[in-house]
Amino acid sequence: MTIANSPEHGLSIDAGGISTNYHDRGEGFATLFIHGSGPGVTAWANWRLVLPELATQMRVIAPDIVGFGYTERPAGITYGREVWVKHLVDFLDALGLEQVNLVGNSFGGALALAMAVEHPQRVKRLVLMGSVGVDFALTPGLDAVWGYQPSIANMKALLEVFAFNHDLVNDDLARMRYEASIRPGFQEAFAAMFPEPRQNGIDRLAIPAGQLATLKHPTLILHGQEDQVIPVENSHKLFAQLENAELHVFRKCGHWVQIEHAQRFAALLKDFLRA
Repeated sequence: MTIANSPEHGLSIDAGGISTNYHDRGEGFATLFIHGSGPGVTAWANWRLVLPELATQMRVIAPDIVGFGYTERPAGITYGREVWVKHLVDFLDALGLEQVNLVGNSFGGALALAMAVEHPQRVKRLVLMGSVGVDFALTPGLDAVWGYQPSIANMKALLEVFAFNHDLVNDDLARMRYEASIRPGFQEAFAAMFPEPRQNGIDRLAIPAGQLATLKHPTLILHGQEDQVIPVENSHKLFAQLENAELHVFRKCGHWVQIEHAQRFAALLKDFLRA
């Protein structure tokens, strides 16, 4: 275990030659949580409000994807969907897990869909939250996320884009997330992932409709109606294309279902993943 003051530090494992920071709690069939792509994001920052509750029913595992958080950033790596999916598969192999449930947030939803398409036998059930993975036009909100330039003011403005309830956003949170975004190597890697024109980043993460139609996994789709980052229409598209899906849309909710509606989010996952 890595000993550090930050709760974002967890365990460490070699996944395909990449030293990977991750959190692992609970017992039973494993569910892998794949975080989003916000500046300074880590698995713990993304899922901290729900992992302890979900770990009472299942084993929950949340890694920092390569290029993010406290996972190693190999020199010369070119980030993209293939690299990220390979890292996640190598991570499962390192843990000796043949099959898991997948929970993907935003950018992480696209990786979850790609894993289900490319490695269907490794996935039991899918949960997609505010998911990328289908074609859509770049939103001003996502442009702001991927184009983030470090400052406390920019971070606070970004957090207000993420959250419908601006009471969740204050100067202390903005300062904390800003400081996370400027840790050594964080912004350099982040800026290289989604350069302009940023529509290309969306297109490269999209799964062709014909491949989505092959997915038979039971799928829970969650989205905030007022999401300014990923349009709620994405989830309606996924619901139309995935044969065994159910869709839950939250009013008065932005891009942070797992934060703005943490209790309901955890309850839905407990019920859906119980089977």
